[in-house]
Amino acid sequence: MKTVAEVAGVVGARVEGDGEVELRGVAAPERAGAHDLIYLETAKHVERALASAALCVVAPEGMALAGKIVLRSVVPKVAFAKAAALLLEKAPIASGIHATAIIAPLALIAPGASIGAYAVIGEDAHVGAGTQIGAHCVIGAGAWLGENCRVHPRVTLYGGVRIGNQVEIHAGAVIGADGFGYAFGEGRYWKFPQAGIVEIGDDVEIGANTTIDRGSLDDTRIAEGVKLDNLVHVGHNVRIGAHTVVAAQTGISGSSVLGHHVVCGGQVGIADHCELEDGAIAGAQAGIPTGKTIRAGQTVWGTPAREIGKFKEVYVWYARLPELAARIEKLEGKSGGR
Repeated sequence: MKTVAEVAGVVGARVEGDGEVELRGVAAPERAGAHDLIYLETAKHVERALASAALCVVAPEGMALAGKIVLRSVVPKVAFAKAAALLLEKAPIASGIHATAIIAPLALIAPGASIGAYAVIGEDAHVGAGTQIGAHCVIGAGAWLGENCRVHPRVTLYGGVRIGNQVEIHAGAVIGADGFGYAFGEGRYWKFPQAGIVEIGDDVEIGANTTIDRGSLDDTRIAEGVKLDNLVHVGHNVRIGAHTVVAAQTGISGSSVLGHHVVCGGQVGIADHCELEDGAIAGAQAGIPTGKTIRAGQTVWGTPAREIGKFKEVYVWYARLPELAARIEKLEGKSGGR
């Protein structure tokens, strides 16, 4: 529970009204109680905010909200997200060391770490202070987890995986499995070595049932602040730069590189040895062929992916194909098919 003024100080907002009113949570306008915080981005939702029971609203400058305490922010949604992190407590994943947890004799569990029911911690694994390991997780031999991580139930970390601090891994994720690497010869496929590891930086979030393969002869590296949605696949030797976001069902093939602040929509397919430079955006279901480079700041869409202006131009003509076909048939009929 924080006062309006305390929240404003943390999120960098300006207070209009009583800064001593207490805030206890966040909510949508229709579900909010008096001491919940709501937010408003556009004028079309002003009536929703005014009708809400919430006393306090985060809103941009110049938007009149009579009778409300207002936290003025240039980017209300960001301010609201910061406020939520301050006001909401995350439900614990584990508390203490459960009696059914299996912990190898040489594993190092830091003070304050928690291990849930039936979790298995391998030899030489390290679990940092304040980290919570959920029920039925498997932490492989030599894996390293930093401080204050949250590992939800049934996550599997293969041996040697290295996880930074404040990382959240949702249920069912598998990190460090072998990549899909084979060499064909003598009429069969021979498994190519998958001898690298996975390194994940601080403040990364990994969605449910996402898979991240270990490196082949190099390592798979995910930088700080990256956010991976559910059901994302990251192949071997992939590198993902800081603060990149990847939406659900995207597949990133081996040895591709994503720069920092890249955005991938849902179901994007990235073939092997591609590069998406810093700030590039791949729209939903974009298909990026082997070896292609998407330049810094460029937005692409479609399969094969092309610059969004070109994609829209082509799509307009594609949508007109039935009309154009009818015109061609009519012209051919007039000319006797010659």
